[in-house]
Formats: sequence, C-alpha cells, structure tokens
Amino acid sequence: MAMGFPARLFSVILRVSPGRIRNWMWKWWYQRLAKAHRRSDFRFMNYGYKDDKGPKLSREDEPNRLFIQLYHMNIRDIDLQGREVLEVGSGRGGGASWIAKYCEPESLVGVDFSKEAVRLSRKWYSEQENLSFIEGNAESLPINDSAFDVVYNVESSHCYGNMRAFAEEVNRVLRAGGHFCWTDFRDEETMQKVQSIFVDSGFKLVSKKEITREVLAALDEINEAKIEQIRENVPKSIRKSFETFAGVRGTPVYEGFHSGSLHYHRYLLVKPG
Repeated sequence: MAMGFPARLFSVILRVSPGRIRNWMWKWWYQRLAKAHRRSDFRFMNYGYKDDKGPKLSREDEPNRLFIQLYHMNIRDIDLQGREVLEVGSGRGGGASWIAKYCEPESLVGVDFSKEAVRLSRKWYSEQENLSFIEGNAESLPINDSAFDVVYNVESSHCYGNMRAFAEEVNRVLRAGGHFCWTDFRDEETMQKVQSIFVDSGFKLVSKKEITREVLAALDEINEAKIEQIRENVPKSIRKSFETFAGVRGTPVYEGFHSGSLHYHRYLLVKPG
C-alpha cells in the first residue's frame, strides 16, 4: 500500500504497530501519494457506493458518480443548507467541493493531515467562496469548541491511531444538537468497539446501516478502470501497492468485503443538547 513497501508487509506492520506509529505511517503514505499524483482529475480516493438513490449530477461530475454517491449517502439525511460544516479527512478535496457546491452550506472546512493534499485542494478549489482547507490531525483538531453544526468523515478513520480521541474531538467541535455523519469499514469485533466509543464520547445514535453490498458493487463496476489507470500512471515496481490501496479484486480489503470478514458501515449520530 505504500511506496517502497510490499503491500502485505505494510498491512501487517499497521496491524501490530501502536496507534501513534500507525497514524504516522498513514500520514507518510498519504503525503507521498499527494506528491506523486498531482493530476487534477484524481480528486477522489474512496471505494465508491452504488445504489439507485444517487443525486442528479452535472456532466462534469458524472465520471465520478460512484465516489460522489458515497459522500451523498453519508450526508443525505441532513440538511446542510446554511450550516457550518467540517469534513475530517478531506483528502484531495473532491467530496468537500461537491458538497460545498450542491448542498449549499454557509461554509465548509476540510481538514487533512497531509500538508501536500491540503495544498492541492487549496489550489484546485480556490474559486469556491464557501470552501476552505486546513492542515490538522483528526485526533487533535486545530478548531475551537462548538464551532460547527455538522461534522462528516468518509472512509478515513481506519487510518487513525486513536479512535476514541477522534470521537471526543468531533464531539468537542460540534455545537449542541449538531450531527456527526460517519462511514468506514471494520471487522465485526472492531465495529462493535467503535460504536461503544461513539456512545461513550457523548453521542446519541440516530441510525446505522451496513452498506458493504453497495460498496462492493461499486468496486466491481470500476475494477477494470482502476487497474488500467494504475498501469498507465504508476511504475511497475509499486503497482501492487496501489492496487491494494484502491481495493481492486484479489486484494485484502476487497476479499474481506467479499468473504464477510470486513464490513462497511454508515452511522448518523447527534450531540445531545
């Protein structure tokens, strides 16, 4: 998954490393990824989501439909119009840009721990007046208390070393009555621990849903296109690492979804008040 590391070795190191080391390794990987791929057409890094409830998209956005639909699924039960919104783990900014344009929040701030990804996002989306990006750690957000109405997080938290610190930070920066929209994957045992962490951190569960089938359908639909893009743009020595990161067929995450050892979930939570 990381440049210079065999994919499976990188995965093993991540599993056995302490949270702080795991967090550092993911940060290193995303920083290298951002530096290596400055192409402006590569703005989404999630696995995608396929169902029949997707939003109407412009011609410009249509090629990224499955990636956008994962964002849309995560926030579609919340009215963002006129709200102050935070994305934790904004990556290359594609999801934040789409939400800022079409959901009409008063403001949307994307925070990411990759300095290079933040730099690219600021460059690409500089014309969107209600959108901004800052560098920061999800476990210690550089944000004042009670600053946002909505916080969302898409396929990012599996990289964090301390999930409890992240959940407590989200609760801290949310206003009373604010919503937290979260979607990511875990094995069954770890997912139960994550749910307990959310509740222990002060959130009330509004709804939850397993979406593994819809994510797997998206991965299947774009599998060949991903492989072709990797072959065209990635040196042969690290293609397997990129294929693992992208979740193509035969890689550990894809096979985990297919076998049932990994599950993709969506949670909607609220901070009481």
